[in-house]
Amino acid sequence: MLGNIVEIIAGLSLLIWGADRFVFGGAAIARNLGVAPLLIGLTIVAIATSAPEILVSVVASLRGEPELAIGNAIGSNSANIGLVLGAIALFRPIELTSETLRREMPALLAVSLLTVSLFLDSYLSRIDGFVLLTALIIVMVWLTRVGIRSSANDPMRNDYEAEIPSNVSMQKAAIWLLVGLGTLLFGADLLVDGAIEVARHFGVSEVVIGITLVAIATSLPELAVSLVSAYKGEYGLAIGNIVGSNIFNLLAVIGVAASIQPLALPPSVLSLHIFVMVAFTLVLFAMTYEYEGEGRINRFEGLCLICAYFAYTGYVVVQNV
Repeated sequence: MLGNIVEIIAGLSLLIWGADRFVFGGAAIARNLGVAPLLIGLTIVAIATSAPEILVSVVASLRGEPELAIGNAIGSNSANIGLVLGAIALFRPIELTSETLRREMPALLAVSLLTVSLFLDSYLSRIDGFVLLTALIIVMVWLTRVGIRSSANDPMRNDYEAEIPSNVSMQKAAIWLLVGLGTLLFGADLLVDGAIEVARHFGVSEVVIGITLVAIATSLPELAVSLVSAYKGEYGLAIGNIVGSNIFNLLAVIGVAASIQPLALPPSVLSLHIFVMVAFTLVLFAMTYEYEGEGRINRFEGLCLICAYFAYTGYVVVQNV
């Protein structure tokens, strides 16, 4: 048991470091190729920050444990909003002024509802996986157009302009990209191996481990990046990182998992977990909607998000251990 915990901690550490290097390398290569920083942020960085979840999904599915991948995707989305966004708002109230980000919010809601519709028959087939991956391509194209058409004064554009690495040679960027990818793969393998053994030790399903332990672990990179962004006053980047990650978690993580290994969904996914995820998404949409000319998430709302997330996680743990 102790060895499995060490595996999880080591895998998590490698995922966090590998994700940072993967984002750095990918973003630097794109910038060297002349891609606009906002476009890099909306597409490449959004996918790269979801790399831990995607790699965990691939490794788990190849090992014949797709339930872990599904639980990770659903749990990560709930953790990103309840835990990560709640912690950011508690640390510093968030102001939403980016038009680009407001366009992304309905996209996240639409993707969440698409996922729910595919879950309703309690089975994810390869066709469902291909539908999600096709939707991923459509969203990528749409985000590209949004990035091109965005206003020059959009705060989110300035945030990405300041954060996307520049003056990095193509060779150095490519090396960091490959090092980051290799580290992610190794870290994902360790984390999945440890998580599966912990699930077996406590006699709980891989979905529960994915929704709790693995989801929190793979959401830590988003927490770190978003907290730093909020500290710098880059609120659009802080929330945009969460929204983009949640979109790609559903489309890429679940899409890849279902395409590799179709699976029957446990009853708890439909009766509880997917609806909690949608509820968090609706709350985020309501909090960031402009009622009086500005969107804002204050400290009290951040505290409510954190309390709701820990209440949900506590309920899941109590019911399954």
